[in-house]
Amino acid sequence: MPPRAKRFDYDVQLDRAGRVAAGEGAALELPEEWTPEHLVLAGLVRCSITSLRYHAARAGADAVAGGSARGVVTKREEDGRYAFVEIECRIDVEVEPAPEDVPGLLAKAERDCFVAASLTVKPSYRWTVNGEEA
Repeated sequence: MPPRAKRFDYDVQLDRAGRVAAGEGAALELPEEWTPEHLVLAGLVRCSITSLRYHAARAGADAVAGGSARGVVTKREEDGRYAFVEIECRIDVEVEPAPEDVPGLLAKAERDCFVAASLTVKPSYRWTVNGEEA
């Protein structure tokens, strides 16, 4: 029998006033300009950085990062539904000590971001590692 896959459950509440809460945590009031599309992009950036930090730690390094994402929503040709059709994720990271295999580290970070894996459009990434474009 194959080993059982880990399972991660998430719970979010959105009240009638527009406040969001993760599980039983404190509610956050998001300004009107924060659309669901912005939240998806923010989730992608955060997940990508979390994935990068995980793989850097496994390689014995610390990583501090920030990033941004932009996306285009329009009708998809294949089904006529509105969806993200382009997403670019830019991440600027400082890794100490500097990794020997930067491309390998970044490939693992991209592969293991479950938000990116959950999207129908594959995000394009632009990485800056220790001040240099990777």
